[in-house]
Amino acid sequence: MILALGIGAVAIPSGTVIDVLGQRFGLDIDVALLDDQIVWQLRMPRVLGAAATGAGLAICGAVLQSLTRNDLADPYLLGISGGAAVGAVSVIVLGASVVGLISATMITLGAFVGALVALVLVLVLATGRSGALPPSRTVLAGVAVGQICAAYTSFVVITSGDRDAARRVLSWTLGSLAGVRWESAAFLCAAVLVAVAVIMAFASDLDAFAFGESSAGSLGVSITATRWTLLVGTALLTASLVAFTGAIGFVGLVVPHLIRLVWGPSHRRLLPLSALAGAVLLVVADTLARSLVSGQEIPIGVVTAVVGAPVFAWLLRRAGRDS
Repeated sequence: MILALGIGAVAIPSGTVIDVLGQRFGLDIDVALLDDQIVWQLRMPRVLGAAATGAGLAICGAVLQSLTRNDLADPYLLGISGGAAVGAVSVIVLGASVVGLISATMITLGAFVGALVALVLVLVLATGRSGALPPSRTVLAGVAVGQICAAYTSFVVITSGDRDAARRVLSWTLGSLAGVRWESAAFLCAAVLVAVAVIMAFASDLDAFAFGESSAGSLGVSITATRWTLLVGTALLTASLVAFTGAIGFVGLVVPHLIRLVWGPSHRRLLPLSALAGAVLLVVADTLARSLVSGQEIPIGVVTAVVGAPVFAWLLRRAGRDS
C-alpha cells in the first residue's frame, strides 16, 4: 500500500509517503502541502477502497466455494453483479433522459438496490417448500437471474442511442475505483471488517461442510441456518462492494484456490489469508490500472482478468494432472 501511494502521474518516494502518514497520525513531521494532498486526499481513499474490496471479494469467494462445494463459485455466482448492473444502468441511461443529471451517489444507490432485488429473486427461486436452500438450486437460480439481468442491460444500452451513456455503462461493468473517496472508503473498510469478524465465527462450520451435509449435521452444525446466514451475508457484502466499485472479476474465484494450494483447506487460515491476498491483489491491480497508460485509466476488471485468467488456467491444468 505504501508503494501504491507513491505511484502515479506524480511519483512520490516511499519515505515521503511514510512522512505524510506519520504527520496525519500526529507525529511532528514537516511535509510539503502538495505531497500531503496527493497521498492523503487523492490516493489514500482509493488504496484503502481497493484493499477492502479485494479482501471482501476473496473472502466471499472462499465462503461460497465451501457452501456450494463448487470450485467455480465466486461472489457473482448468485446473480448479484447482474442485479447491480441493472440498477446502475437504469440510473445512467434512463435517469439521464428523465432528470438530465446523474451523480455518483445515484449510481451507487441504484446498483445497491438492484443487487438486493436480484438477491431476493434468487432466494425466492431457490428456496424449497421446507425452507431449505439447496446449493445446486441456488447456483441455478443465480445463473438464471444473472442472464436475465445481462439481457436487460444489453437491451437498454443498445436502444438508448446515447453513446456517452453506453461508454459509462461499459466503464462501470468493468470496474473502477476512481470514484472512491474517504466516505466510501470508510464504508467499504467497515463493511469488510464486520463481515470478516462474522464469517470467522463460522470457520469450524465451513470445515464441516467440506465433508458433506450429512457429516456436518452429525457434527452438530445447523445446516439450513448456517447456509442462510452465510449466503445472505456474502450477498449483502458483495452488493455493497459492487455498488461502489462496479463488477470486478476473478478475485473471488482465484484467490481462495491459491490460498488452499499453499496453506490447506482449514478455514481458520483460509479466510484471513484469502482476505489479505485479495487485498494485495486488488491494490496491485488498481495501481497498474491507473499507471500503465499515461493519461488514461484502464478498467480494473481488465487487469484482474489478465492476471486471473492465466492463473485459473494453470489451476485447472494442475487439477487435471492430479486427477
